[in-house]
Amino acid sequence: MFALCDCDSFFASCERVFRPELYGKPVVVLSNNDGCIVAMTKEAKALGMKRGTPFYQVSDLIRQHNVSVFSSNYTLYGDISARVMQLLAEETGDIDIYSIDEAFFNIDGYRSDKLHESLVTLRRRIYKGIGVSVSIGVGPTRTLAKVASHFAKKIPGYHGVCIIDSDEKRLKALQLLPVGDVWGIGRQFRKKLEYYGVATAYDFQAKSESWISQQFKLPSVHTWKELRGIPCKDLNELPEKQSICTSRSFGEMITEWDKMAESVANFTASCARKLRTQHSVAGNLTVFILTNRFRQDLPQYMNSTSVQFITPTDSTLLLTNYAIIALRKIWRDGYHFKKSGVILTDISPNNSIQQHLFDTTDHIKQQRLTKAIDAINKKEGTDAVHLAVQSDSFSKWNLKREFKSPCYTTNIKEVLVVKT
Repeated sequence: MFALCDCDSFFASCERVFRPELYGKPVVVLSNNDGCIVAMTKEAKALGMKRGTPFYQVSDLIRQHNVSVFSSNYTLYGDISARVMQLLAEETGDIDIYSIDEAFFNIDGYRSDKLHESLVTLRRRIYKGIGVSVSIGVGPTRTLAKVASHFAKKIPGYHGVCIIDSDEKRLKALQLLPVGDVWGIGRQFRKKLEYYGVATAYDFQAKSESWISQQFKLPSVHTWKELRGIPCKDLNELPEKQSICTSRSFGEMITEWDKMAESVANFTASCARKLRTQHSVAGNLTVFILTNRFRQDLPQYMNSTSVQFITPTDSTLLLTNYAIIALRKIWRDGYHFKKSGVILTDISPNNSIQQHLFDTTDHIKQQRLTKAIDAINKKEGTDAVHLAVQSDSFSKWNLKREFKSPCYTTNIKEVLVVKT
């Protein structure tokens, strides 16, 4: 049996941890540059708000119902997530973290006749210790555990814990679940299934394996098997990213080279961190810049260029050097730039780097330097040590975040002050 712990309305829940007066009230969290809604509480959903809706379209509704609005604060969310995962690991043993707000965990230590009661107690401990509500789903496969967590959120009578431990419960749950809500079935996949008359998860698993394999690719067969109670999906077998991109629209348009170089340097550093996290190196880097196409009163320009490396690398120093060289090729004075981005491709494992005879870079030295910097930043905080060209990693131009909450748990200057 597999168990999944899924944080409820996670981003919004993190904002309410330090604002207890917001419990039971509508809260929404906005995307980068306060563009659209990316998370909301059930109270906000009840008002008709939907994920992905542009902020300006619901501004009147927000004022009318006194909805609390927050800009995305990923530093806070990441720290709260780490605390939830640590507490979950302490209570259950080994866990497999799937995303910032989800983790599979082991239930072998729980008595089967006390499983529901024990997991309800676990939910209470997480809420008491962190302040974040979670839902727990249990099933014979990871996909069915995801299905169970869906109903744990929806049905109050489950007290936040749903267990699918019989074929009768499995079939009943699948009959009530739209096929588009199944883990691994995206929008285009859903449309194709609906074309064939497959509306629910039950309809999907009722098809024959031969029909599934003829119409779709192998991952779809794995999903079909998992819905029928046959474990197939292993998180450790998921492929690593074959391209890594960091890009962002600026809160204010950029006209100066120094500011653009700063943005590209920071985006490159972010890509490099992601690259090292998955133990990979990149052989190609692309930089792109563009103006605001909605400002027809201003001259328009967009361009991109790529650099192929002699030897693949994960070094922030080397990658940033390549990125600045690329940026110089496409930079033009006299334009108001709205967005820039960095893309790493030609990605391969860092344990199989093909050396080049005429490469004069000391890659061993670069590896030692990168390892030392990562160790310092892990202890002191992201970008405690950074390249001079990066300047302040989150300067005013970087993001429009008018409703950002303090980083209560990671910035000593923003620690919550309690007055008595």
